[in-house]
Amino acid sequence: MRLIYTFFILLSLSDGFNPNSSGRCNCDSMQSVQCYRLKEVPSNIPSTTKRLYISHSKIQHLQLSDFNQMLALEDFILLASGTESVENDIFKTLGTWKTLELWKNKLRQVPSALPASLEVLILNDNSINSLMLDGNNMEAIAGPLLENNKLHLIPGSFFTSLQSFQFLSFSGNFLTKVPINLPKSLLSLKMERNQLRMVEFQDMKHLENLSHLYLSENLLSSINGAQQLTNLTTLELSPNQLEMLPFRLPVKLQKLDCSNNLIQKVTAQDFQDLRDLKHLFLDNNIVSFFEAGVLQRCSQLSNLALEQNLLLSIPLRLPGTLARLDLKGNAIRDISEREVRDIKELHVLNLRNNKISALDLKALDSLPRLRHLYLDGNPWNCTCSLLKAREVLMAKGTDVRGGQCATPAEWQGESWMSSKKIMRQCEHHLHLTEKSKETKKKSKPEDPSSIRINMDDDDYDYEID
Repeated sequence: MRLIYTFFILLSLSDGFNPNSSGRCNCDSMQSVQCYRLKEVPSNIPSTTKRLYISHSKIQHLQLSDFNQMLALEDFILLASGTESVENDIFKTLGTWKTLELWKNKLRQVPSALPASLEVLILNDNSINSLMLDGNNMEAIAGPLLENNKLHLIPGSFFTSLQSFQFLSFSGNFLTKVPINLPKSLLSLKMERNQLRMVEFQDMKHLENLSHLYLSENLLSSINGAQQLTNLTTLELSPNQLEMLPFRLPVKLQKLDCSNNLIQKVTAQDFQDLRDLKHLFLDNNIVSFFEAGVLQRCSQLSNLALEQNLLLSIPLRLPGTLARLDLKGNAIRDISEREVRDIKELHVLNLRNNKISALDLKALDSLPRLRHLYLDGNPWNCTCSLLKAREVLMAKGTDVRGGQCATPAEWQGESWMSSKKIMRQCEHHLHLTEKSKETKKKSKPEDPSSIRINMDDDDYDYEID
């Protein structure tokens, strides 16, 4: 019986299309319909349908008659269909709706008289250039998404009666200021890819619940006053035009991304009370000075990204909690035991594209948990003594990437980690001491499943635990 019922639903759908329409509709279940390449919203959709998804169509205008028979509809998604306008008050009588998604269309304004039952409103990738309440009741919505539109200004009065929003995203617009009078209930605010030149944190201090603030890809040259957001855990500022780190950051911060800026130095005052900081991104700046011990109070720091800067050496007295350290693309010439003796929990060390030609055995001994070492792009001087470092790394179970010889000429291009040619010529140097043998027996590689990092490459997603 169920198959027969489904057949009649499909038959009714096909009979309901405009004869000149070349589109198709399919029933995923008895309550969900998916359509594409239509010229209008299909008639004769079963009255029990709860979800209607239409994509890649040519539906220029939505009107009330399109939905008269859809009495049970809860979710309406219209994607990439060239829709320019919506009839006034079309949604006023649609009291069952929970989701309205109008992605990638040509809307110039937010539809009016939205149903009070609406919980999800997504209007990304349209041409919306102004915000007006216009009779809308948005109290049930967790937060409208208005990314990639043409907003230049959000009126201060817009949020007066909308104080229950938890999430707001205005990324990809033309805003020059963070909106004022934001809802106190806000947990996350996305303002990336706008034209912000400054942020007035004084106007945001009432956001005592805000935990995530995204300000990447703007024109910010400085950040001051962020400590007023007392519960902020994530602050993203990449890329902007910052010449120094933000001053006085919120003490509960767990992730700070200041990559792709113009920061030149890192000093102790920048990280005085950030004991909860776990992830710090300072890559792609012009950092040449990194004060010793600057991060020692960051007692939970596990990931530090310093690649593509101007550092001449590994920063001293880094926190012992570090699991990953990225130093690719600096001007580091060597690795000393003094520089790495405090980071015994380090699992991943990325030293690609530096100026290192040799490895200090004492430094390697100071990294007992090192599992991944990236060394390509360095001018290795492949003496037989360098192969002793190979033995130490093999005994640890460290996965080494790279290590091509630059000198001497006869070994140029060979890998000192795997070249049989080098090993034959240095065979008389390659005897392990009894101590080294004991180290190999005792140092069993850690179960990779217990290390939460991507083993494939040096780029991976840093997630807050």
